[in-house]
Amino acid sequence: MSEAENGDLTVRVATSLKAVPAGAWNACANPRALADALSAPADPALDRDNPFVSHEFLMALEDSRCTGGRTGWSPAYLLVEDDAGQLLAAAPSFLKSHSQGEYVFDHSWADAYERAGGRYYPKLQVAAPFTPATGPRLLVSDTPRADEARAALIGGLEALRGQTQSSSVHVTFAQEPDTTALKQAGYLERNDLQFHWQNEGFGSYDDFLATLASRKRKALKRERREALSAGIAIDILSGNDLTEAVWDDFFSFYEDTGSRKWGRPYLNRAFFSAVGAAMGERIVLVMAKRAGRYIAGAINFRGANTLYGRNWGCIEDHPFLHFEVCYHQAIDYAIAHSLARVEAGAQGEHKLARGYRPVITRSLHHIADPGLRRPVAAYLAQEREQIAAAREALAAESPFRKTDTADD
Repeated sequence: MSEAENGDLTVRVATSLKAVPAGAWNACANPRALADALSAPADPALDRDNPFVSHEFLMALEDSRCTGGRTGWSPAYLLVEDDAGQLLAAAPSFLKSHSQGEYVFDHSWADAYERAGGRYYPKLQVAAPFTPATGPRLLVSDTPRADEARAALIGGLEALRGQTQSSSVHVTFAQEPDTTALKQAGYLERNDLQFHWQNEGFGSYDDFLATLASRKRKALKRERREALSAGIAIDILSGNDLTEAVWDDFFSFYEDTGSRKWGRPYLNRAFFSAVGAAMGERIVLVMAKRAGRYIAGAINFRGANTLYGRNWGCIEDHPFLHFEVCYHQAIDYAIAHSLARVEAGAQGEHKLARGYRPVITRSLHHIADPGLRRPVAAYLAQEREQIAAAREALAAESPFRKTDTADD
């Protein structure tokens, strides 16, 4: 879109983050410094240093050509600047020619609309690509003009949708205050479920186990023993530990598992080198070793108060190893580093038995054509009720001790 004036604010689009200074972008993406966030009372609903909207993460995707080019993720970063050229707000927005890599599934909307003669693509997606993790989506710097800048950003998304002849705007895995602002602007809310682990001030994994029913506690202890029973050891790697040889091993795991799950992994080998170089201290790579070589691994990213589990892979199958590498080790790390929670990625009711709780995630959708908006709105209203009921049912099946009954 061409530059648009909003009072003394200017809204424009950058097709590459190379055109945006990292410091200016990150001041919007994570408006409080990590040190400040860590010194403040932990709020498990908000992570004020989200890695996936950082300049470093998005540039690693861009530099490795996981976004841009023919990927169907065309960067269209929306920027709001004041009359002095200072960046006040931004959105990690992309023009999409498909619905892959989003983890919020709208394929049925696209099919129905196109059968009716509409054109669903391109659409405008505001997201952390390939990352089903809740975080800020309307990135607003901590200034007295924050509300004004957020409003300009929302208006800019609609203007960009119109100028690109996109059918819709989708803001996925959003958190407050973005959710409220977008709903006030007429966006439809969509809910889904994930499973997150909450740290209740545990000093050790055994402290966490003590909150579980006896039978569940014993099952997890046995599961962890059996996961490593084939002579498997666990390495936790960050920063300078993330050598190219380590990335070679991890990528072989990721590629094998991703090919079986999706047909084609979303991330390429170059991405892992790029993200490791740019933000290796914020990566927690859990690697399993047997007989002198790595056989499995899971990559996590660290925020101010959250550990985000992202990708897993293996080249050897061992009972319970997936649970150990992805879930139990993440809990160990969160306890050791006083993190408030672990987000273990999309889906997976099997996480419930490992002490992860059902949590509702939210996405917001603006659909321009009333003929599509009406049936989608009706569907989402019904879906929200189903998700709420599912969450209640799953919470009732949690492995935690019931306060009104003895379980030993």
